Amino acid sequence: MRVIGIDPGLRCMGWGIVDILGSKVSHVENGVCKSEGSDLALRLLSLYEQLGDVFARFQPEAAAVEQTFVNSNGAATLKLGQARAIAMLVPAQNGLAVAEYAPNTVKKVVVGVGHAQKEQVAHMVRTQLPGVKTAGADAADALAIALCHAHHVQFSGRLEAAVAKAGGKL
Repeated sequence: MRVIGIDPGLRCMGWGIVDILGSKVSHVENGVCKSEGSDLALRLLSLYEQLGDVFARFQPEAAAVEQTFVNSNGAATLKLGQARAIAMLVPAQNGLAVAEYAPNTVKKVVVGVGHAQKEQVAHMVRTQLPGVKTAGADAADALAIALCHAHHVQFSGRLEAAVAKAGGKL
């Protein structure tokens, strides 16, 4: 299964793709969509088009997006929410359900600590995907989101297998 993780952002939207084969997770590609344009509508359109191109090129089969948090700047939170809508719209247009993970959940799964720093997340992404070169912090975060979803999928598969082995009784 090919999974895309998306780290929503209005200026830079990170994306990272991994393949899951059994218990093995391997890096496919990662990058950053950088918004372009003189106003919000054009910036959102550029993110939409760039992310759509990523989907066309790599054809992910599952998508995961980081949930956003509300901060004290309401206008900034609203703009981030609009970028997040693009991050959810493009997978939906491609027929994919979108898993959502809180930032602390992603950090807990990838690093082992829910309040890890960005550098720790990037380090653990490099550890879990040996040889990976990320296109920046946003792409590393997106790969962490993809890894979080990969772990969730793998755990769900093991749980389903255990239930089936137990005859549907657990």
